[in-house]
Amino acid sequence: MNEPQFLHRSDDRHPYAYKTKSRSGRTNLASCVVATVFLLALAVAAVAVYFFLFKPKPPVIAVNAVQFPTFSVTNGTVDFEFFQYVTVTNPNRDEFSHYDSSLQLVYSGEPVGTVFIPAGRIGGGARQKMSAKFDLQKYPLPAPERAAIGGVNDGSTVGGVAPADTMEIETRMKLVGRVRVLKVFMHRVESRVKCGVSIEVTRGTVLGFRC
Repeated sequence: MNEPQFLHRSDDRHPYAYKTKSRSGRTNLASCVVATVFLLALAVAAVAVYFFLFKPKPPVIAVNAVQFPTFSVTNGTVDFEFFQYVTVTNPNRDEFSHYDSSLQLVYSGEPVGTVFIPAGRIGGGARQKMSAKFDLQKYPLPAPERAAIGGVNDGSTVGGVAPADTMEIETRMKLVGRVRVLKVFMHRVESRVKCGVSIEVTRGTVLGFRC
């Protein structure tokens, strides 16, 4: 009597099933690595563009002239009216808005006073001329400066004016504001300029200034 025979199915139809799954996992891992590297490169490029093209820069202040329409020294005190003319350049691509700006005068190392500059706006890449006015009344001169300005009649005077009849003041201008970056973010910027101004006290003539 013939015994029944059972045929066993073989998986020979898919001999590489495990190997195919392994290759697919490796492909996914490689894709993730490539995507990560691409995103990192994109982030680095974005940072580079920001720093070279859109990084907020402080405004540039150029002092054009200083004037004293009135100036007098009497009885150890000084009175004058002072103007400072500047050109402010906005080097950024976006608008610069200034709101906390001032001009300070310093004489003999001591602050004389401060005048505040009205708020305003300067377009991207634009220039704007500005002026600041300062009035000083009856400011007492320190004793050493009072003696120096008074001069000494030792024969070196010309028309009653001694060569030493000069004084020097210092101006300190500050511009503070915000720059909009990429039309979304606001960034605070600040610029300062300091100038020394030499004046002939008998006429109030500006002999020169340096910044």
